[in-house]
Amino acid sequence: MPVRFNPKARLDRSRVSDSGRRGGGAGGSGMRLPIPGGAKAGGGIGGLVLVIVVIVLIQVLGGDPAGSPSSGDSLDTSRVDGGESDRYANCQTGEDANQDADCARIAVENSLTDYWNDTLQSQSGVSFTPEKGLATFSGATSTGCGQASSQVGPFYCPADRIIYLDTTFFQDVLQGQLGGPAGDFVEPYVLAHEYGHHIQNLTGTMGKVRTQQGPESDSVRLELQADCYAGMWARAATSTEDASGQTLITDVTEQDMAEALAAAKSVGDDRIQQQSGGRVDPESWTHGSAEERQRWFQTGYQQGSMDACDTFSASQL
Repeated sequence: MPVRFNPKARLDRSRVSDSGRRGGGAGGSGMRLPIPGGAKAGGGIGGLVLVIVVIVLIQVLGGDPAGSPSSGDSLDTSRVDGGESDRYANCQTGEDANQDADCARIAVENSLTDYWNDTLQSQSGVSFTPEKGLATFSGATSTGCGQASSQVGPFYCPADRIIYLDTTFFQDVLQGQLGGPAGDFVEPYVLAHEYGHHIQNLTGTMGKVRTQQGPESDSVRLELQADCYAGMWARAATSTEDASGQTLITDVTEQDMAEALAAAKSVGDDRIQQQSGGRVDPESWTHGSAEERQRWFQTGYQQGSMDACDTFSASQL
């Protein structure tokens, strides 16, 4: 496993839950055209319709309908509680994360939370609050943004501030249908991208989205910025810590970066259109091309700056 976790770190489980396997469809959303939907938001959003964003929109199969850690001498598990199943019950330490993909998911969530807790205020002046949860499921689940099925890619719901993930997506859809890569850093890239959408929610960037299709649309700019934010985290991942100051991730390799870039390439709008047997139609894009997604991830990785990730001001994507 190229990503190495510190065996002495404690995992914080309080924000990660799993609902187990549920039947049911996607309430019509899983098969509809991959145009992001919206959710009414209250509070400081002023009632604007927020774009519900996903890591991948599948042109034929459908698209998305859219605490501080406790201290201790083992991994901090206070943000991942296992939800309705006991999937994460045995995830306690970084050594568990080295041995088990479910526990590795917790460690990555912990790392993302620690990174943005340190970064958001200092780089943007916006106060950080963690996402309300990372919810895994199998089959189907109910969300604040509607019903989600296993055919819906991983997505962040701004209505409830939760990242939803059917973990079968990576093998069944990303690899099986889109020809994407396997590898231990593919899921961390996806989670970092979705966490980027949470940061956009906190900063109000989602409220800037007006146009939802086209090669230079606001939707594309939102997605490319989330890729850039994912690159920022990858650059600093080995400096993130648990509540007691133990490093969470000890190594991010060149292989990890290659896997992240391969994943970004596989979910480019042009690549998805080609894989589905259709023609490349930039006017229908919602996430950006394969080249753009790779380049903006690299921008975040190389520069580590939210200013450098300002896709909304970029004259060329």
